[in-house]
Amino acid sequence: MLKQYIFIFSLILTLVAFGITTRRFIGFFKLTRPAFPVRNIGRRFAVMLEVAFGQTKIFRKPVMGFLHALVFWGFCVILLGSLEMVIDGISGTERVLSFLGLVYNIIMASGDVFALIIAIAIIVFLGRRLFLNVKRFSGIEMKHISHIDANIALTMILLLMLSLLDMNIFYIKSALQAGHEVQGVYPVSQVVASWLSTGESQNILFHEISWWTHIILIFLFANYLPYSKHFHVFMSVPNVFLTRLQPLGKLDTMENVTKEVKIMMDPDQAFAASPEGEDEEVPERFGILDVEDVSWKNYMDSLACTECGRCTAVCPANITGKKLSPRKIVMDVRARMKEKGPGMVKNGRDYSDEKSLIRDYVSEEELWACTLCNACAQECPININHPAMIIGMRRYLVMEESAAPGELNSIFSNIENNGAPWQFSQEDRMLWAEDIMMNETVK
Repeated sequence: MLKQYIFIFSLILTLVAFGITTRRFIGFFKLTRPAFPVRNIGRRFAVMLEVAFGQTKIFRKPVMGFLHALVFWGFCVILLGSLEMVIDGISGTERVLSFLGLVYNIIMASGDVFALIIAIAIIVFLGRRLFLNVKRFSGIEMKHISHIDANIALTMILLLMLSLLDMNIFYIKSALQAGHEVQGVYPVSQVVASWLSTGESQNILFHEISWWTHIILIFLFANYLPYSKHFHVFMSVPNVFLTRLQPLGKLDTMENVTKEVKIMMDPDQAFAASPEGEDEEVPERFGILDVEDVSWKNYMDSLACTECGRCTAVCPANITGKKLSPRKIVMDVRARMKEKGPGMVKNGRDYSDEKSLIRDYVSEEELWACTLCNACAQECPININHPAMIIGMRRYLVMEESAAPGELNSIFSNIENNGAPWQFSQEDRMLWAEDIMMNETVK
């Protein structure tokens, strides 16, 4: 009975802490701008099954991709076993889902095998981070705390898997020694249990220790993740489901600007576009200056980012030595919201701390280095759209500050004056072809 009370208290404490964190993030999302309507649910589920659950993009790096996929699939299976532990902890039962029979045996066997696989994969990941100089794990945006965070998260996962195996091992031994039937099938733990020669009291004690260690680690891990790079454990699947479904190269237009262009080309539309008595909605700001200007999808992308560096590794600007790192852009959005968000929640969206996302976090040089090739978005294993953020910040620089590079400003002036990017009026545009046409006539 005491065990139940302690468990229920721990569970409530975990849920309250997680609820406070969730409320904080919801407050931040409310500060962002609309993105796109969530439609085509069937297609979104297909993308989610392919990219998130199928882990198709991660296989572009076959060895590490396969290990990462095994970790993900293993977590999905082990999650079912964790659900049983929660039910057992609340009700005071043991192996409450064993009535499922064959299904239960498959779930337990899969979880037992995956626990070993995940433990091995995590050791490989830790070894690679600690002893190998993987280029994409470094960069100006990857502070020392980022590496510590990754190591802490990986260590917690390793401990989760070891405690799960210990729990299964000593459950098998205690059940057999007590003459009870073992509920479930445990291929790995069964072998290890046969190697041990522990007494009945020791088995019960070690089972309780490993059970509590595992469940407390789950509770701690759940509340650590939102403040870690491994928040993608929660965010990656919904982020893929909410993927922008248009082709990567398609740029979203600004409706109010499109309307102005149409009116400029056809003045009669000015009367049709704005019925009498209706005021035109004036946007607060063109483009993105700070985090209150990003869309909810931009912010969601930043929370889901795994910091894996695959985007930066394929960025042609970064490869050729320019300052741009797509990963840094995404991480900067997340860091800026963490810095300014609490002030805006408390004082409203007009709150200012005399800083901004542009220049204080992201330099103009980084923004203009992007070629919009979309290699970063194509490579991202959870479908983050880096160019959308870059385009938004460029729009602010151009439309609010006229701060585009000189070459672009010349093009803009030519388009405004000549209707084309060249320094020729429409009347003079074909002068270059006169000699060619004359020669053809003579022939």
